[in-house]
Amino acid sequence: MRLHIGIDDTDSAKGGCTTYIAAQLVEKLSQMQVRFIDYPNIIRLNPNVPYKTRGNAAVALRLEAPDTEYDKVREIAIQTVEQYGRIGEEGTDPAIVFLRGKPPPVVVRLSRRALTEILSLHDAISTLRNSSGSAVSYGSGLGLVGSLAAVGNTLAGDHTYELIAYRRPRNLGKPRRVDEDSVIRMDRLTSPNTFNNYDPTNKRVLIKPHGPDPVLIGLRGETPRVVYRAFRLLRLREAVERWVIFRTNHGTDAHFKAVPPRMPQANSPVVLKGVVHTMPIRIYGGHVFCELQTSRGVVQCAAFEPTGKFKDVVASLIPGDHVTVFGGAKQHGQLPLTVNLEKLVIEHLSEDVVPQNPRCPRCDKRMKSAGRGQGFRCPRCCYSSSKISKRLVKRERNLLPGLYVPDKKAHRHLTKPLSRYGLEKRRWDGKIPTGAWHTP
Repeated sequence: MRLHIGIDDTDSAKGGCTTYIAAQLVEKLSQMQVRFIDYPNIIRLNPNVPYKTRGNAAVALRLEAPDTEYDKVREIAIQTVEQYGRIGEEGTDPAIVFLRGKPPPVVVRLSRRALTEILSLHDAISTLRNSSGSAVSYGSGLGLVGSLAAVGNTLAGDHTYELIAYRRPRNLGKPRRVDEDSVIRMDRLTSPNTFNNYDPTNKRVLIKPHGPDPVLIGLRGETPRVVYRAFRLLRLREAVERWVIFRTNHGTDAHFKAVPPRMPQANSPVVLKGVVHTMPIRIYGGHVFCELQTSRGVVQCAAFEPTGKFKDVVASLIPGDHVTVFGGAKQHGQLPLTVNLEKLVIEHLSEDVVPQNPRCPRCDKRMKSAGRGQGFRCPRCCYSSSKISKRLVKRERNLLPGLYVPDKKAHRHLTKPLSRYGLEKRRWDGKIPTGAWHTP
């Protein structure tokens, strides 16, 4: 029997972590007559869902087991979610999906839509009824959407790996103790095969979260081997309870690859080609806004202060520049729909031509206007002429065509970092987990 188990929405704003439940299940199922046919999967879904917790991720476990073990596996999964899920807390509506065999097309389609849309519980229930799956849910059951989407997304294309180490319960709520120098050294020794470990521009360690969840560190990379090596290079100042290597769509731009050709819709990813329509404006706080003329109308775009130097790139655009923008569409009250930019490709730069007062033909001093329709007058030698006019001058642009992304600290989970370009995988090799991939 081939079995897929999807789990979602077990955490809350106060704590908990769906990947931690997956780690607990890996330990328990490893002691049974089962064989994991893939690393546990972390499936990042539409990052623009307004009611998500943190990274909007669901998990899937994929294994083979005798048919006689099905009931026992199902019971253990349910018990583990009930033990470690934040059931009953506000915004926590867990669900577990069990699907035997290959995920059918109807489930695969739902998983693709979950990258770009806000799906309803009705969508998930209807899909489940048209498949061979079953489910257990709690609260409103909204976690059924992510659980089913995780089951249907088998990461057949580009993917990365993440080693997540978890804290002991006594350390929850305390600052995470990770030696910064060891993170910098690890990054130097393993990049570009690991990514988003450290942001040198802002001198910030990126492998440790800041919330109340049990995650100590998360190391992202191209292979299971490299994330394990990176883990061994770290100096951790607190004990690790357990760790697991996951396969994931983290850092793959999966949400942009699935965007349908349509006008931007609120709470969805956006990919748009267009021409800069107006001069960008910078508002209080450092945020930059500009308008883009597209085939579907004028769209407002924004680069917010945390994006660092990226917002300065957006501020340097001028009308006439041809660009492709990638981001998430947001609707704020009565304000126009705004695309919060995640990356930008400058396709073509227009000439920055400005009118300039002429120079005096006698002394070469810059002339000044003598009044409307009266030409120009030299402030040094007093020469004047009504026949001289302003001339157009081309200014140098401090930009080049190409790809621009925010500072590392501002990357979303799905955003593909610059270091991954050229390292994308076309397909998964199908190799089952071997060697050291979890403890205990």
